[in-house]
Amino acid sequence: MPGLYLHIPFCKQACHYCDFHFSTSMALKSRFVEALVRELELRARYLGDDTTLQTIYFGGGTPSLLTDNELDIIFEAIHQHFAVSPQAEITLEANPDDLTATKLRSLAASPVNRLSIGLQSFYEPHLRLMNRAHSAQESRQCVHMAQAAGFENISVDLIYGVPAPDHRIWKRDMEEAFALQVPHLSCYALTIEPDTVFGRQLKKGTFKAPPDDFVAAQFEMLLSQMRAHGYEQYEISNFCRPGRESRHNSNYWRGVPYLGLGPSAHSYDGASRQYTVANNPQYVTAILEHNEVPATYEQLTPTDRANEYLMTSLRTARGCDLAYLHQGLGVDLRTQRAEYLQHLQNNGWATVQNETLALTDRGKLLADHITLELFLEQ
Repeated sequence: MPGLYLHIPFCKQACHYCDFHFSTSMALKSRFVEALVRELELRARYLGDDTTLQTIYFGGGTPSLLTDNELDIIFEAIHQHFAVSPQAEITLEANPDDLTATKLRSLAASPVNRLSIGLQSFYEPHLRLMNRAHSAQESRQCVHMAQAAGFENISVDLIYGVPAPDHRIWKRDMEEAFALQVPHLSCYALTIEPDTVFGRQLKKGTFKAPPDDFVAAQFEMLLSQMRAHGYEQYEISNFCRPGRESRHNSNYWRGVPYLGLGPSAHSYDGASRQYTVANNPQYVTAILEHNEVPATYEQLTPTDRANEYLMTSLRTARGCDLAYLHQGLGVDLRTQRAEYLQHLQNNGWATVQNETLALTDRGKLLADHITLELFLEQ
């Protein structure tokens, strides 16, 4: 069932690895909330009539920077224009330094029922290297306080592949995360994007990324430790206790339509995509002064849809349904790419069983490369 994503494009400071759209200036925040509410009205029919939202996700940026009043205003607008399932999963991304006991009590009294907390590391020098605003102690405390406030459905983020002399820091980070007893963990390899502080430092030679085999070893450690602690890998970077997947993100990977609001947000209706401008002033001005959403529209071709399905499904434990790809999207991968599929199996990178193509642990290390090799030309 459809979901709603709201991009909150504000942060206290810029993390050195982040290439998402955000601003460290809060000058437009109140106007942004006004524009977001107006966009909700303008796009209320995007997912069709009589839509009942099953998931709502506040991402960013840093949604935990929203005040109680701003969050109330947004929820009031959501309920004014959409039906929301009583069992809806409602997630808010948060940074540890925002999650005071007072803030958590307010969130617990709101419709938010799931927190995604960006811890990233419990090692102080790594937090400083990444320019995180919180301390290692705040990382531990905020989860305990959230649990005490009544939040059981909590996800925490960790980053691996951070430059280090050995793997001991990563091992300790995992141990500390497991000790928190949360049902969901998202673990991402540090990726150096060009338009970030790390990217610019890399170009200047003042930052050195770890070698690929170092990152691969930490990924393999991650898989081993997750299994040992009872977590299932349901997507390459996401792990959960049985039955505790992120419903919102799982729907992305299954190709379920969703509406994205806010600057830089994407929307998908099953046949097309819409991309909102990644510029706060342009977004606010277009909506509040011209009553229009500044977005780019893209009609997806059958090949686009097949490639998107390949990209998302291969990241998941479910794998790629070759029968659906053939019958639903018109691509007979078994025939068209028979030689490459055999190559993947011979190298132990993928399996093909019961019409399902799935990556092995070794194949997951090469997921992006394998997906690009399987992409279909227009």
